[in-house]
Amino acid sequence: MTSEFDLIRRYFTRPASRTVLGVGDDAALVRVAAGRELAVSTDMLLAGRHFLFEDDPFALGHKALAVNLSDMAAMGATPRWALLSIALPEVNERWLSRFTEGWFALADQQGVALIGGDTTKGPLTLSVTIMGEVAKGQALRRSGAKVGDEIWVSGTLGDAALALAYLQRRIQIAPHDAAVLLPRLHAPTPQVKLGQKLLGLAHSAIDISDGLLADLGHILELSGVGAQICVAALPVSENVRGYLHDEVARNAVLAGGDDYELCFTAPAKQHDAIVRMGRRLKLPLTCIGEITRQRKLVVLDENNHPLTLKEQGFDHFA
Repeated sequence: MTSEFDLIRRYFTRPASRTVLGVGDDAALVRVAAGRELAVSTDMLLAGRHFLFEDDPFALGHKALAVNLSDMAAMGATPRWALLSIALPEVNERWLSRFTEGWFALADQQGVALIGGDTTKGPLTLSVTIMGEVAKGQALRRSGAKVGDEIWVSGTLGDAALALAYLQRRIQIAPHDAAVLLPRLHAPTPQVKLGQKLLGLAHSAIDISDGLLADLGHILELSGVGAQICVAALPVSENVRGYLHDEVARNAVLAGGDDYELCFTAPAKQHDAIVRMGRRLKLPLTCIGEITRQRKLVVLDENNHPLTLKEQGFDHFA
């Protein structure tokens, strides 16, 4: 019978860069560079809640790390180390092999070392803690938005949520659109480079995990400000645009989660610099509104009339 320690040695133990001591002891030891601060975040993914049991384990390995890298991106941090705790209903070595292939493919791309964690038997659950470095006092925060800031988002919105709605049979979409949208749900791209480039330009940032309205709302609450955004300005892919006549697709853009793009605010004087940065990164960056003094979020339709919205975003306990 394969033991817990056999699994750890076979699938999770690798040389760890920038690490004093990694997997195999009671705790890992890491050394943070002088003048840097440690950014730490954790996320839990549960089968049946955050992913489907039949999902490709390679894509799941990628996503388990990607959603945590997205938190580092939102802080402008450089990701360095990760801890992975995993509960498995049974030992399935083919599944584990594919899962760790997906994990380490992204980890190697981003320079992240797996330095510890835990394994146990139980309902399929993934818990990841990620750590990164950021210059002292420079991390982007949700609480930094200022009146007059422009509000920006990266990439396109609603792709992942529309893909999920398709899997849940809440909407019918064409096969060629599904082929483009499903990877956005199963293998999101964390905008780590963008987050690092925003240091010194942006006042606040958050990653879009629970939906634009909900996540922008966190910035507004913690910054003590309001916002006005325009539906016509929201960036959507051609694969989503053709379905905006359907309420499910419209909600996916405004309130759908899992895109893991960045929403950030920056002073208007930085507008041209941000546009140039997007071109250098080959990443669409779109200004969708501005921060206001009145402490509420106003969403304007195509005719500049305020919308009454039913959905605000994903609630883990709803």
